[in-house]
Amino acid sequence: MAREHTTVWARPERGTRGPAAVHSRAELTAVAVELADRDGLAAVSTRQVAKALGTGQASLYRYISSRDDLLDLMTDAVAAEVDLDVPLSGDPVEDLVALASRTKQVHLRHPWLLDVPPEPLRLGPRGLDYLEYALRALAPAPLPGRSKTEIVGLMNALVAQFARTELRLGHGPASRQAAQAAYLSEAAAQGTHPHVAAALAEGTEANPAQAPQDLFERTMRRALAGLVAGAAS
Repeated sequence: MAREHTTVWARPERGTRGPAAVHSRAELTAVAVELADRDGLAAVSTRQVAKALGTGQASLYRYISSRDDLLDLMTDAVAAEVDLDVPLSGDPVEDLVALASRTKQVHLRHPWLLDVPPEPLRLGPRGLDYLEYALRALAPAPLPGRSKTEIVGLMNALVAQFARTELRLGHGPASRQAAQAAYLSEAAAQGTHPHVAAALAEGTEANPAQAPQDLFERTMRRALAGLVAGAAS
């Protein structure tokens, strides 16, 4: 009979499989996060983590049963970097925008998060704390619980997309970005796309250095306000 699957959080810290345990899940997780921060998610494997710890690969199976367990531990560990001690104002939209901004910073510090296969229930203890905080921010809104969890999920999807764009802009060649901007301006100036030209003319930023964060906050505020209002109607 196949063994019933359980999450890493539902199993003891140290199992009985493999050689005697001399490390901890926290040590494994820290090493895996360091590898991913340095070389990307593809560099993270049980073999590489074991090598970094100076132990045999088989010994890791005292703590985890698969690479998915390792991904669960990693994502939960960096979720702890989101400050959940920030007092809530009572305005669901503004509180979620602030939470989204703090969450985006974690994605920018750990770009490999964007490569973790998305799973709707990839939640550990710290992830549950995050969800609880987000739902507490939404408590003043007269919405069903399911609508609230959907709003949090959509918010996090937007956060990931903005983080991906910022990382790409930060690492892409400036010459390519300049060429793309020039093409867009020239095309708009030809008069065949009047709505594009009008939108570009109205979209000039006074402070280009702040443009990405300003755009992020504006978009998140509008999206969240619409989601909260739409779910309530």
